[in-house]
Amino acid sequence: MKKTSKESRHPGSSFDSFLDEHGIREEVDAVAIKRVLAWQLEEAMKDQGKTKSVLARQMGTSRSQLNRLLDPNNVAVSLETVSRAARALGKRMELRILPGRFERSTTGPVAARRRTY
Repeated sequence: MKKTSKESRHPGSSFDSFLDEHGIREEVDAVAIKRVLAWQLEEAMKDQGKTKSVLARQMGTSRSQLNRLLDPNNVAVSLETVSRAARALGKRMELRILPGRFERSTTGPVAARRRTY
């Protein structure tokens, strides 16, 4: 397929631009993160043979609240609920604030290992 002059020279940047132009980047990012979180919790439940009822009881919450936590499209969950679920599954939660996708740190071990493209 021949590249036209209007196509982006930077693959991937047009999708990010699309999200920004439509003002939905944060929403899309939040849903993606929540889907991963829900998947991780469900995998841990399967590995341990825990049902939703058992996990909800161990968390000290209702099954309906656990269902909201496991719903990959429901991003309105508290850090406390996620933390309680992790603990009930013998896991821990880690939350980090990282540089933005296109923001580059100029110090630290990650910057030292980063390749330039």
